[in-house]
Amino acid sequence: MKFTIDVLGIFLKVVVRVNKVTFAPLVVSTLFILLTSLLAHCARRLVQKLVKESFIRVLLEEAIAAAELCGCCFELIIVADNFGVGTYAIFLFALTIWWSLNWGEATACPYTHIEDIIEGKGDVRKALLKTWAELAGGLLVFKYVQMYWALEISETHKDKAFEDCKADLQVPVLYGAAVEGIATCLCRLASKSLGDLNPRFATAIDSFIGTSLVVAAFEYSGGYFNPVLATSLKAGCDGHTLLEHAVVYWIGACAGSILSVYVYKLPAIQKYLAPSNTAANGDSIWDNKED
Repeated sequence: MKFTIDVLGIFLKVVVRVNKVTFAPLVVSTLFILLTSLLAHCARRLVQKLVKESFIRVLLEEAIAAAELCGCCFELIIVADNFGVGTYAIFLFALTIWWSLNWGEATACPYTHIEDIIEGKGDVRKALLKTWAELAGGLLVFKYVQMYWALEISETHKDKAFEDCKADLQVPVLYGAAVEGIATCLCRLASKSLGDLNPRFATAIDSFIGTSLVVAAFEYSGGYFNPVLATSLKAGCDGHTLLEHAVVYWIGACAGSILSVYVYKLPAIQKYLAPSNTAANGDSIWDNKED
């Protein structure tokens, strides 16, 4: 055992030394993402323990989820820029599973509340309040990210804290809105189908589909599929106006989400979702764990 540990220690020292420029910054980014997730997890538990009024608790959980999502994704931009889209996809895949298992009823996404209204599960006032909470969490978290980046622990964070951001939209506005809308629709259809069919590993499958669509749209619109996330990361950046941003990331994504509600109800879709197809073994990658 001691020999194994010694060999592993030597190996890690060699790897860090040989890859000092590339390996260490990735560790810094990973630790930041872990720290952000841990802080959000603790905040969520604290709210669940201390806040008794159910709707206030829901609003705080939405704000925390949005802050966690946006905080992690700010760092994922660093990962994508310096280590490639492949590394970014691996991180996003793992994080999506983590969020699915830990957020509970929070979504950090406004169009899920619109879907609830259409399906008679929610009302406009609550939807607006949840959206406000999500925007607050998503926008305020940048100060936390900025403080971390300002430390410039790694070269990849150098000058990032106060750098002018650039839009990810690389195509005309209507094309970008179509990309966000179609991809959002596909994501929502996949999530709804997996939720009803409830197969084993559904969480991982859903994460894989979502990550794949994000990567596919990465070079066109950035692949946000979430208005709050896009607003937190890219609103006001050079490359598009606020109106263009709203058309692509709010109208486009919300239109795709609304379309998914009606497409999902089509007989051609529903015939594959009979109750007899519902699995009883859970949809988590862990036994006896519900998502």
